[in-house]
Amino acid sequence: MVDLIVGPVRDAWAALQGHLFFLPPFPSRLDTLALLSLLLVTGLLVAEWLRAHWGWPRVLGYVVAGTVFGPPLLGWINADILVQIRPMADAAHGLLLLEAGRRLDLRWLAKNRDLLRGNVSDIVLSFLAIYFFANLVVGLPPAWAAATAAVTMASAPAVVLLIIEESRAQGQVTERVILYSSLSSAASFVVFVVVLGIVHAQQSDNWANTLIHPLWAGGGACLIGWLISRLALLIAGVLPKRSLAQVFVLVAMALLAVGVARMLGVPVFLTLFLMGVILSWRDEAKVLSYTSLPEGHWMLAIILFVVVGASLPWRDFTWLTGLQALGLLLVRALAKLLSLVLSGGSLPLGKRLLTGVGIQPLSATAVFMAFEIARLYPEIGPSALALAFLAAAIMDIAGPVLCRFALNRAGETATEKAGPGGVI
Repeated sequence: MVDLIVGPVRDAWAALQGHLFFLPPFPSRLDTLALLSLLLVTGLLVAEWLRAHWGWPRVLGYVVAGTVFGPPLLGWINADILVQIRPMADAAHGLLLLEAGRRLDLRWLAKNRDLLRGNVSDIVLSFLAIYFFANLVVGLPPAWAAATAAVTMASAPAVVLLIIEESRAQGQVTERVILYSSLSSAASFVVFVVVLGIVHAQQSDNWANTLIHPLWAGGGACLIGWLISRLALLIAGVLPKRSLAQVFVLVAMALLAVGVARMLGVPVFLTLFLMGVILSWRDEAKVLSYTSLPEGHWMLAIILFVVVGASLPWRDFTWLTGLQALGLLLVRALAKLLSLVLSGGSLPLGKRLLTGVGIQPLSATAVFMAFEIARLYPEIGPSALALAFLAAAIMDIAGPVLCRFALNRAGETATEKAGPGGVI
């Protein structure tokens, strides 16, 4: 059908080239930038339609659009195009994680032992539950079971923040969902760095890689995040607070961190998250504390989640792998709910359980961490991490819905009318 339409145009173009020497060869495919623009518009339209007619979160629409146009279905976004637009996806992911890091309130955590106990329980139980499931039930070797646990143990702070902004949620459950998802991501990043060494030890005889690469990834991310956050505060300090100039500095410094991290082979997601945490912790003069990313960061979310949707390995889905991925997500969900039940504190049990539901999203960060490991060992990584990829693919669909449900049920969103007393 496409050839019937394009064929005559191609022949006419070739005939014109004999007379008009300036004409380029007939394009065999759309330019990457033009294709990306069309995909972003289509992703936006799909997301808005699903939200208006079915009440789905926008994030879910972006992922669906990327899946439809990616290799699993239409194939308009192939592997070569994904490589070309990966820097834009890194920048989008980094900016969202920067904002997640800035929202991480460590002082609140230090003053509230119930929150600290719940966070530690979430981190430990989630990792152990996923590790033993991957190792004992699925049969993955210990190193790859640990890699799977490191990739999938954390919540997705980027997804959580976008859902909260979209629904304009405020309240105790909302703040705990942000805190828990951010801290579990921070712990996941630390475990990820350690697991890199374990994987190197199993796959390589060179012990220098085993010892130095984790230090390079973790130490490099800390150093880049610290240096550029200090530079951002220094420059923004001479500008009017809450001004457009400060917003520009914040975005420019974040993009600088993305570029430096990519040049040095340091994980972008870890660098930008740490930069956000450092900005929040060290900004004693409140230079950038009240400076937020512009509304345009929704465009970044479209780029990120369209790319994530196109990267998901739906072609590897079988009944067996699907059941294994569902089993992993089930034990992960039970671990997170149990950690919130055991945390105690003044928050009622019902709202603690809703917090556990709200931190279920698993998305972009998990996919990017899995890609980081697969890049190091391309002959082994994709197959060994297929379980993590498929779990992320399923939660790309279910995670935003669960988070929105928890916030609505808690009565903390502006888009839904809460019943008396919310959940209790």
